[in-house]
Amino acid sequence: MNTVLPLSEPLPPPARRAAHEANRLAKRLRHHVGRAIADFGMIEEGDKVMVCLSGGKDSYTLLDILLQLQKKAPVRFDITAVNLDQKQPGFPEHVLPDYLRSIGVDYRILEQDTYSVVARVVPEGKTMCSLCSRLRRGALYACAEAEGFTKIALGHHRDDLVATFFLNMFFHSKLAGMPPKLLSDDGRHVVIRPLAYVREDDIAAYAEAKQFPIIPCNLCGSQENLQRRQVKNMMDGWERDTPGRVEQIARALGDIRPSKLSDPKLFDFMSLGQRSDGGMPDAHAWLGGESTSPNGSGDMS
Repeated sequence: MNTVLPLSEPLPPPARRAAHEANRLAKRLRHHVGRAIADFGMIEEGDKVMVCLSGGKDSYTLLDILLQLQKKAPVRFDITAVNLDQKQPGFPEHVLPDYLRSIGVDYRILEQDTYSVVARVVPEGKTMCSLCSRLRRGALYACAEAEGFTKIALGHHRDDLVATFFLNMFFHSKLAGMPPKLLSDDGRHVVIRPLAYVREDDIAAYAEAKQFPIIPCNLCGSQENLQRRQVKNMMDGWERDTPGRVEQIARALGDIRPSKLSDPKLFDFMSLGQRSDGGMPDAHAWLGGESTSPNGSGDMS
């Protein structure tokens, strides 16, 4: 006897469109993350990747996309999600463990009361970000050392990289950004940012579609008048007025021309077009009026 199974009800047009858009978005994110991993050699055979999970949209998306790529990756690597519970008042301690157990991923929850340290040391009204970041980084590096993780994956995205470039330029007088891959100062840890090519708007849309259990940051992210907020407002204005400008800047960060800038440590301007083998007078000689000419008197008057 043949059994005829009922056909499933087709999705209504709006739901079909939403599902189609969600699939396209996921595919785009996998493409960007996979390309960043390949371009910068972020993950290799046998890596133990520690994915730092804060409970925000960026780190949830990072973990989710890496888990998808892991299934078809050309190399074998392990993933462990690590969250640092900083003992912020009201922090929902159950949210991340419940979520991570539900998706079956290996995880660690670190407990370190950095909140009290930051609140005690930083004067009221001052930005907590710098100290909080240093304490958090120290705890995560210690975990990586103890657990033998070979890569530390952070959830910074394309917009973060561009914003950091402008922060360094506007407030620190230097052209520097947030690299997709770096070696820690002590040379013991490799930090990777697989979302380096991903737009923040795409991450926000993906997090909403996936309904991640977002945990808001009430320690530093809610502080007003931060320099990063000023830069973000500037970038948001550009995207409204001239869409695509931030993407152009992001691409420019990967196309550096030292000879078109002004840093003599990166390009040998001194020997450029030099007509003799002798040394060139330094700034002291120019400003002090020291003559290097056989007929010169040294008198600048």
